[in-house]
Amino acid sequence: MTGHKKDAKKDAKKAPDKSLWERLEQSPATPRASLTLERIGTVAVEIADAEGFAAVTMRRLATELGVAPMAAYRHVSGKDDLWALMAERVAAEQRIPDEVTGWREVLRAFGLLTRQMMLRHPWVGELPTALFVLTPGRMAIAERQLAALDGLGLDEDTMMVGFRTVSAFAHGAAESEVALRNWTQSVGWSSGAEARRGLAPQMTYLMDTGRYPTYRRYGLQATRKDDANWAFETGLDCVLDGLAARFGI
Repeated sequence: MTGHKKDAKKDAKKAPDKSLWERLEQSPATPRASLTLERIGTVAVEIADAEGFAAVTMRRLATELGVAPMAAYRHVSGKDDLWALMAERVAAEQRIPDEVTGWREVLRAFGLLTRQMMLRHPWVGELPTALFVLTPGRMAIAERQLAALDGLGLDEDTMMVGFRTVSAFAHGAAESEVALRNWTQSVGWSSGAEARRGLAPQMTYLMDTGRYPTYRRYGLQATRKDDANWAFETGLDCVLDGLAARFGI
């Protein structure tokens, strides 16, 4: 037997026999403990919020927590666990209030909360498998919306399509908004008006070709170019209108 195979066997023996979330829920309440899964997730999110997703490394995390890197590895097996803890931490910000009822109201609230969360944490779009990592909080989000769609005469596949359609719009639109904000800030523009002034030479040439008359009319007559809230909510309502019309709910 080679040394690598022996090491693999040792690692398998050392691997936890419980999932990350089972360990989290069964961990004893010890307020004095300096290192917990909740603390690790919270600090990782704080680093990403302040310096971007790339700044979150196990070494940096250990430094911020005031522990040796190996101490952190005793709680999380690596970046996959760390990313899952970060996803779970921000999922708490998408909790829909209990008083919100009705399928449309629940799915609309989820869309709005998703945008708000992604604007607060612009690195979320960089999380590997950001939409699919399984955590208790994310499962609760899905359960809340599927339950809102239940009892409307839809089969289970269609219910999931409804949830995922709203989720895809909310994540995609918010990620596009974050990308635009990051880009304009990177070139020193702090408002839509500044961005339009900066892009004026290119836009003037393109419009003067006469190839884009409808876009030209938009540029001259639109009054909500910088109203990101209105644009998002209008798009979200279009998605919800489409689901209502398609499924007759």
